[in-house]
Amino acid sequence: MERKSLIILGATGSVGQSTIDLVRRNPSKYEVVALTANCRVKKLAALAIEFKAKLAVIGNPEKFTELKSLLAETDIECAAGPKAIEDAASLHSDIVMAAIVGAAGLRPTLAAVRRGATIALANKECLVCAGDLMMQEVKKHGARLLPVDSEHNAIFQVFEDKYPHAVSKLTLTASGGPFLNRPAETFTDITITEAVAHPNWNMGAKISVDSATLMNKGLEVIEAYHLFPVNQDQISVIVHPQSVIHSMVEYIDGSTLAQLGAPDMRIPIASCLAWPERMPTPAKKLDLAAIGNLSFEQPDYDKFRCLALARDALKAGGAAPATLNAANEIAVEAFLLEKIGFTEISVIVEETLGRCDMKAPHSLTNVFEIDSEARRIASALLT
Repeated sequence: MERKSLIILGATGSVGQSTIDLVRRNPSKYEVVALTANCRVKKLAALAIEFKAKLAVIGNPEKFTELKSLLAETDIECAAGPKAIEDAASLHSDIVMAAIVGAAGLRPTLAAVRRGATIALANKECLVCAGDLMMQEVKKHGARLLPVDSEHNAIFQVFEDKYPHAVSKLTLTASGGPFLNRPAETFTDITITEAVAHPNWNMGAKISVDSATLMNKGLEVIEAYHLFPVNQDQISVIVHPQSVIHSMVEYIDGSTLAQLGAPDMRIPIASCLAWPERMPTPAKKLDLAAIGNLSFEQPDYDKFRCLALARDALKAGGAAPATLNAANEIAVEAFLLEKIGFTEISVIVEETLGRCDMKAPHSLTNVFEIDSEARRIASALLT
């Protein structure tokens, strides 16, 4: 595999750290051009020094002085603020790892798209909030999206691009989260510690809560709709607690192809970093005999209301998906700050969807207007 240059947006987050781990294990294969982080300035500086990055960018401008001080004795350039992160994404590189969580990742990812980059997309909100606009830009500028989410990466690995008409169904698997077998009537007692304790995956707090409500799977349904040439009715969700099968593609001849692997994000990340080749990872190899059984069941849309809301938002189209995402970010943050209970997350999202204008966004500026209005409404519902 030839040496590749790499930009990591969100280097100190969960996906960013898994990416760093793989780069650290393959130092001759990757040249780190730029690293960004939101506020973990010491971690960012340490990584920039370790990998001899050309540029380090901290999202929080108040941390710039500290970053500059930490890098004072190096040749590494430093910058701060959202615009600086966009500029970093615009630099030349073979791959951009887009791992900034939430709507904040939209502008920098779009900046990478507009220079025709190959983007390892770990930020599902880009397609949830602005799917049609983003895919138009991808086509216009000749960019390539390689999905990092384990489910979409699984589909990517077994989807016949040349014969999309032969695909009859995509099935996204869901672990069911920590509350799969917990009675719905006890959901009001769920604590933050319980909500972020995912049974299979090690993720950040926000994504862990989304997995607990199954909103994460709903967002993934919307993302899959934009990533692959299928209609909404061809995307299904099935609960698979073992998280061994990451997704499946069913073909018109009755064949179903699945990608299997340990629940380790380094596997799909490696798939993107090495594409179209493969690279070794330290992930645990599958031992199906030791696992014994793989089980499946239909999701409970009444118990996990967020999954139903996401599917409804996709069906409604227009501004609904962006509104859904913004309201959910506000609600999850409020839950993590102990301002609301677990069951109130879906209530706030549903109320916000009912109060927002659902006209389709016609520009990126319009997307951010929709996002801002949804956040205003959701925040007001917290009081």
